[in-house]
Amino acid sequence: MADDARLAQLENEHLELVLRRFDRKDAWELGRAIAERALAAGHPVAVDVRTSSGILFHVSLPGATADNDSWVQKKAATALRFDTSTALLEARIENGGRDMHEPGWLDPAVYAVAGGAVPIRVEGVGVVAVATMSGLPSAQDHDNVVDGIRGLGRLERCNADGRPASAGRPSLRDRISAA
Repeated sequence: MADDARLAQLENEHLELVLRRFDRKDAWELGRAIAERALAAGHPVAVDVRTSSGILFHVSLPGATADNDSWVQKKAATALRFDTSTALLEARIENGGRDMHEPGWLDPAVYAVAGGAVPIRVEGVGVVAVATMSGLPSAQDHDNVVDGIRGLGRLERCNADGRPASAGRPSLRDRISAA
């Protein structure tokens, strides 16, 4: 069973990891930052940032295998399908949630429920991409991706209810119109 503190941490991350913006340059910066940290530590991992329609960044570091690339693809598909990190899904299952690989649910050839894929959420837009790492234990893959997202420095503060703190502020269009 997943540790209650870890589950609470993952639930909080789900609410707080909301970026003000995210574009292809940000995808490059995020992927590169995660990969450089892993390379410096000698981790044999694959790092990937993608949307539902294409890959924005991908690298397989020394020691990574084709299996890591396959895991990246499956983890990313899961996070994009559920708009939730795979670590949080894994923890929820461990705490009595529905096994997503039971017959008639998710195809294990397409989806993987193992930590390491974290959705990229943008304020007012929702999930626009997913950042994924494979090659370390699930919790380490996840934590490295979260550190990378936090390192972008574009997180939007959220209220206690999980809504961006800017909710209720005039939109950019409204502010421009008022000027």
